[in-house]
Amino acid sequence: MSTAPIPLAAPDPVRREAFARRIVDAVNGGAIALMLSIGHRTGLFDVLAELPPSTSETIASRAGLAERYVREWLGAMVASRIVEFDAAAGTYALPPEHAASLTRAARPRNLAVACQWIPLLGSVEDEVVECFARGGGVPSTSYDRFPAIRAEQSEQTLVCVLVELILPVVPGLDADLARGLDVLDVGCGSGHALCRMASHFPESRFVGYDLCEEAIAAARLHARSLGLQNARFEACDAAEIADREAFDLVTAFDAIHEQARPALALSRIARALRPGGNLLLREVAGTSHVDRDLEHPNAPFLYAASCMHSLAVSLAQGGAGLGAMWGAETIARMLTEAGFAEVDRHRLPHDALNHYFVARR
Repeated sequence: MSTAPIPLAAPDPVRREAFARRIVDAVNGGAIALMLSIGHRTGLFDVLAELPPSTSETIASRAGLAERYVREWLGAMVASRIVEFDAAAGTYALPPEHAASLTRAARPRNLAVACQWIPLLGSVEDEVVECFARGGGVPSTSYDRFPAIRAEQSEQTLVCVLVELILPVVPGLDADLARGLDVLDVGCGSGHALCRMASHFPESRFVGYDLCEEAIAAARLHARSLGLQNARFEACDAAEIADREAFDLVTAFDAIHEQARPALALSRIARALRPGGNLLLREVAGTSHVDRDLEHPNAPFLYAASCMHSLAVSLAQGGAGLGAMWGAETIARMLTEAGFAEVDRHRLPHDALNHYFVARR
């Protein structure tokens, strides 16, 4: 029997060229994202937004940065058509329409914050490539800046709109919290979301659980800085929650898919709720079907982030490896299996990336 390889069909030249242009755009897009991350971290976008058209020397001086690096970065911004350059005057300017998506003043619409994920995920490429060959995962300790970036992203997509836009998806919750409820935040991180709730609803009592001791220490410090008496934090694996019928509300924002034992975590959360209590869950707006996820405008980034972080961190713990794109159908099924009687899903106008689930005990 012949084992000669089957010859490949000749490519259509028009489709070949179109695909090649897509790859070139992808390379340029990655480079732009890296430069946008640097512009955010160094404060250059904030400086440019405050200045009239200025030279690289003036911009660098105002930002307190080295002019030669600023000039090269500005070159990338001009080439990307993000910053405008007046060749005759030698000046650079950030149009106000661009500043509206790139500066800290633009929160919650500051897209430069999200660009920080690109260099972070790229920093663990070698470790992820090894996982492709041997299996396993990458420990959370390998992602040095993950807590800081996640906190900054959450600040503008979660914390600053939590009371006004997110909590109201649970009917009557605002009034109940004002009267006084017992609330648990699972995967609380540095505690900013919980502290926002605790500050706004002083009659309610709040507990935050997170596996990371450093995050819990930061959360306690944040609560003390706000003088909160109704918030406490404990290091706890979500799959080992021992509370039984202790809470009226549990929140879990972007916290379940990275768990080593997500099914057990959900059933422990259900057990921790009092009858009639609610779980408010935020997770990435996947569908559980890759062909349907093609309709999501951020699907390439979300799958890449899942591969490079969510999946890798879960598998590093010997976990299920759900990935960030486990999707709405899987989420609804697992919530039902965990013991929740009613599951509703919501999309909010301010947040194109996520679904919000309300599951009643």
